[in-house]
Amino acid sequence: MPLLEVKDLVVRYKVRSHNFAPKRLLYAVNGVSFTIEAGETLGLVGESGCGKSTIGRALVRLEKPASGSIKLDGRELADLSGRALRRSRGDIQMVFQDPYGSLNPRLTILESLDEVLALRFCADRAGRRERAAELLEQVGLPPEALDRYPHQFSGGQRQRIGIARALAGDPKLIVADEPVSALDVSVQASIVNLLMDIQRECGMAFLFIAHDLAVVEHISARIMVMYLGRIVEIAPAHELVASPRHPYTRALLAAVPTLAPGGTRKLILHGDVPSPIDPPAGCPFHPRCPHAGERCRRELPVLTGTDGRACACFFPEA
Repeated sequence: MPLLEVKDLVVRYKVRSHNFAPKRLLYAVNGVSFTIEAGETLGLVGESGCGKSTIGRALVRLEKPASGSIKLDGRELADLSGRALRRSRGDIQMVFQDPYGSLNPRLTILESLDEVLALRFCADRAGRRERAAELLEQVGLPPEALDRYPHQFSGGQRQRIGIARALAGDPKLIVADEPVSALDVSVQASIVNLLMDIQRECGMAFLFIAHDLAVVEHISARIMVMYLGRIVEIAPAHELVASPRHPYTRALLAAVPTLAPGGTRKLILHGDVPSPIDPPAGCPFHPRCPHAGERCRRELPVLTGTDGRACACFFPEA
C-alpha cells in the first residue's frame, strides 16, 4: 500500500469578474490522482497558476477539497476537521515557498519550533529546547540560533529554519512548495542537497513542487507534469526527461537552458494559458498544441499508460 494515495481530488473556488456578476467556479485542481511510496520523492512541475501549490495546500488541509480522497497510510484526511485534523498534521508537513513570510517575526526560532514540539511531544520545556537544538544542527545551523529572530537570518538560513520546523512534527511526508524559487541561485543547490540528505537519514517521503524541471529531475524519483488543474504526464524522472510523451512536457524541457553544442530545439507554444474559469472543451492543452486534431477539441484525454508511465494525450510522442 502506498504511503499517500490521492484519488479524483478537486479543489475549486467561487469567483466573480466584477461586483454585479454572478459567481462562477474556478477549478484549481480538477480530478487529480496519484500515489507516493514511503521514502519516495515525487516531483510536480508546471507553469505558474496550473494548480501545483493548491495540491500541496490541499494535502496539508490548508485548502478544503470539494471532492476526492486523500489517504495517508490508509487513513482518510479529506474529511477531517477539528481535533482529528490537528492530530493528523504531524504526519504531513509543509515547507513554504517564501522563507520571509512563513516565520512569525515576533517569535524567536525556539518559540517557533516549540509551538510544534509542544503539540507533538510531551517533553518538558528543557527537553523541547534540546530537541529544537538538534533540529537546527540537522539543517546546518548552530544551537545559538534558537534565541534569535527571523530578521537576523538570510533567506537561505530562514528556509533551513522552515525545514527544521517541518521536521519538528516527525512527519511521514513533507510537501516542499517551491522551496528554492525565492532564494539566490548560489543557495538553491545547498537547500536541495539538504532535503536529499534529510531523506536519506530519516526515510521520509517528499512531494517536491517546482517549475524548474532541471531541479526536479535532480531530486525526484518520479515526475508529474501539470497543466490547467490536471496531470498530463507522469513517469520516472530519467525516462520523462529522456523521452517525454506529452507535447506540453516537451515544451517545458525545451525551455531548460543547456550547455550542449547548438543548444536545444525550442518548441514554441502559441497563445496563452486558457482561463481556469472558462477552460476549452476537450483537451485543455489543444489551443496551444502543435499536434491537436479534431478529437482533441471534442474529447478529454484520460491519463493512461503502463510500466510506470502515463500520459493524457491522444497522440503521444507525435
